[in-house]
Amino acid sequence: MATALVVGCTGLIGSHILSILRAGGSPSQYTSLDTIARRSLPAPAESGVVPVNEVLEKDTTKWGEHISALSPPPAAVFYALGTTRAAVGGFENQNKIEHEMNLQVAKAAKEAGTKTYVLISSTGASAGSMFGYPKMKGEIEDIVKALEFEHTIIVRPGLIVGEREQSRGVFEAGLRSFANGLGHLHSSFKDSWAQDAETIARAAVAAAAEVEKGEVKEKVWILAQKDVVRLGKTDWKA
Repeated sequence: MATALVVGCTGLIGSHILSILRAGGSPSQYTSLDTIARRSLPAPAESGVVPVNEVLEKDTTKWGEHISALSPPPAAVFYALGTTRAAVGGFENQNKIEHEMNLQVAKAAKEAGTKTYVLISSTGASAGSMFGYPKMKGEIEDIVKALEFEHTIIVRPGLIVGEREQSRGVFEAGLRSFANGLGHLHSSFKDSWAQDAETIARAAVAAAAEVEKGEVKEKVWILAQKDVVRLGKTDWKA
């Protein structure tokens, strides 16, 4: 009886991951799902085919404790939680929070016996970057890789296209509109640098399924934008 945990299940990508998994018939077949969030799921936990155990905890420093208490422990963890500098009061706070959250969740998952860890990162992520955001994402990737899960899947999408509850600024909103406009002309105009949130979520689920089937040899599998499009769009089969 394989279970999966979705962290960031109320966010743009995480909500799509949860919807795909709870609907059943997805490439990755789980008998039950766990979620940990600060607020309730947008749809009732009992509304899907696959049952969801919903843990509500506003104190994120306790999330690791909740993961340790899950029974059975999740075979796979999908981590899609992200913050914005505007929401947390600047990049310094964002950097601190994201490091602490990722370390806490990944460490608790490893200790609980999780085999596959799926991290939603960002294109250009590199701990050696001179720029703050890609450097932060690269350092977080290194934190997860250092824990040596049996399989680590790092998803590096480009610009994420979709309707967010929280605005990320006029410039990003303009880019998303521009990407959507190009996508209407032809998908190839958009796919190389921007992907729909649902496509990214599908790619994460499909990648985990390939790992479960033994089709992936690498301990660390990094999905670039072309891989996201292939797994989440071109080759996707619900």
